Amino acid sequence: MNLLPYDSLYWGWIGMVAGIVSGALIGLFFHQERWLGGYNSFPRRLVRLGHISFFGLGILSVLIGITVRQLAFDPDTVRLAGRCFFIGQVTMPVCCFLTAWRSWLRHLFPVPVLSLGTAVSLLLWRWPHS
Repeated sequence: MNLLPYDSLYWGWIGMVAGIVSGALIGLFFHQERWLGGYNSFPRRLVRLGHISFFGLGILSVLIGITVRQLAFDPDTVRLAGRCFFIGQVTMPVCCFLTAWRSWLRHLFPVPVLSLGTAVSLLLWRWPHS
């Protein structure tokens, strides 16, 4: 998998589509007062968080794609940060939905958190100075 800036843009927009589709699916049930235990229940909050994470991380992916195109990042940094961000972008909503299903799966959250943190830290650490 060779992630370049264009891939970040692509996967960012795929994240937007996933946010729309997941929102449409969730929307089929939101009118049911007791769906997933009610509005303030842990499972329902995690499902909403998963849905929103598609959009939030999609936007960040697009911003990363634009940023690395505008600045002179070295290709190895872009590739590694892109891979880490991609892992986080995929695993964050998956962890949210899995945790809504089985609360003990919350222990998987370090995977997206560490991969996203690594991606952003790497970009900041290797920020090109003109």
